[in-house]
Amino acid sequence: MARAAVLGRLMWRVAEVVNVVPQTPGVKTIAFDVPGWPGHRAGQHVDVRLTAEDGYQAQRSYSIASVPDGTRLQLTVERLEDGVVSPYLTDELRPGDRIELRGPVGGWFVWEPAQGGPLLLVAGGSGVVPLMAMIHARAAAGSDVDTRLLLSSRSWEDVIYREELERLGGDGLAVIHTLTRSQPPGWTGYARRVDAEMLAEVGPSPTERPGVYVCGPTPFVEAVAEALVQLGHEPHRVKTERFGPTGG
Repeated sequence: MARAAVLGRLMWRVAEVVNVVPQTPGVKTIAFDVPGWPGHRAGQHVDVRLTAEDGYQAQRSYSIASVPDGTRLQLTVERLEDGVVSPYLTDELRPGDRIELRGPVGGWFVWEPAQGGPLLLVAGGSGVVPLMAMIHARAAAGSDVDTRLLLSSRSWEDVIYREELERLGGDGLAVIHTLTRSQPPGWTGYARRVDAEMLAEVGPSPTERPGVYVCGPTPFVEAVAEALVQLGHEPHRVKTERFGPTGG
């Protein structure tokens, strides 16, 4: 009920597309200019609403990928074949086009540099988007807080933000990949689904009381969160955000 009340006070705004950048064959980052945008925190999301000529409306939620930057924000969207909204966002939008969005939404799954660390960020596929906003916020603040990102992707070609993560690595940020379906020749990294052993190897120790953020498909998030608690991480320090197959 509280969430509904907060949403009721949020207004729909017209967002204009500024730029569209491919990330992988099925994922694009879309930059918008949103006049009157009130700002946001890393980890929050927006609701996107599309209205067809016949009046039919479709609405979906997408995590914000960027740090607060005036009236600008970025969404990174994965195209879902059976999606209603994501094919339009990834295939049809061009600079100058406009959509409606509402936000920012969410106050639990957020991180700001003042909170410090260490941090353990665990993502499955496009679940990396709100975690990337945290990494962007860390970089913008010049923070060197110990941060580990464990990113699970189907293949090397499916790694979202791959080149950007390579550039940002260092200064306390470690990026660890696991490729679950196929690996390039000579691959020496992880090649399986995230499990307790992997989390223990990658992790800060539970004794360091890291802030932990896990985002991805519901089964992924549930399995990772359960493994983290079994390893000794305090449940209230393991924050989760999940999405289902109809989130497109």
